[in-house]
Amino acid sequence: MGRAFEYRRASKEKRWDKMSKLFPKLAKTITMAAKEGGSDPDMNAKLRTAILNAKAQNMPKDNIEAAIKRASGKDSAAYEEICYEGKGPHGVLVFVECATDNNTRTVANVKAYFGKNGGTMVPTGSLEFMFSRKAVFEFEIPEDKSLEDIEFELIEAGLEEIEKYDDTVFVYGDYTNFGSLSHALDNLGIEASKATLKRIPLNQVEFTDEQLADIEKLIDRLEDDDDVQAVYTNIA
Repeated sequence: MGRAFEYRRASKEKRWDKMSKLFPKLAKTITMAAKEGGSDPDMNAKLRTAILNAKAQNMPKDNIEAAIKRASGKDSAAYEEICYEGKGPHGVLVFVECATDNNTRTVANVKAYFGKNGGTMVPTGSLEFMFSRKAVFEFEIPEDKSLEDIEFELIEAGLEEIEKYDDTVFVYGDYTNFGSLSHALDNLGIEASKATLKRIPLNQVEFTDEQLADIEKLIDRLEDDDDVQAVYTNIA
């Protein structure tokens, strides 16, 4: 019984630790979206998506509202979206998306993470052609619609691929069609559980378990940084 209690406590602490890092990043995305396009989600698609993704991660309503309010504050930080690229241990390709109010601090931190974990940064743009940027939506099929009907309706909006795993549908399109796909789903009465822009590797590489252990150390350090919003690799 003692071991079970310790396991449950460790599991909870791990979950709380993850949320303590995730929620500030989601809040930053919401604040940036509200500052850029206004605080009304109905008039600001970017903010609506940011709120949707926050809710999907069980972010409390009060936190979401506080993040929106923060955008209109006199002392709200001016965040810049910036990307860094690098090669990690065993040659893995790593694309890092950040949102920062201090680029000098962020680039120094990211460079240190690569250097201390068997990797190195490369000039911006070096890996751009090795990843395809896609709009990705996740949702459950409404009872009154079929997958074929949804696919047909989304083609004109820029649908490139649609997949179904268990009860969840994944829709992919070029990142430039994020808005049109989002609007088309709204017209179909479908509320996505998650909507994001992702960088998908064009050529995936398999690594051994030992190599992955080394790679994960770098990824963990990057993802723990408050300025890092997303990390993408070419791991198969």
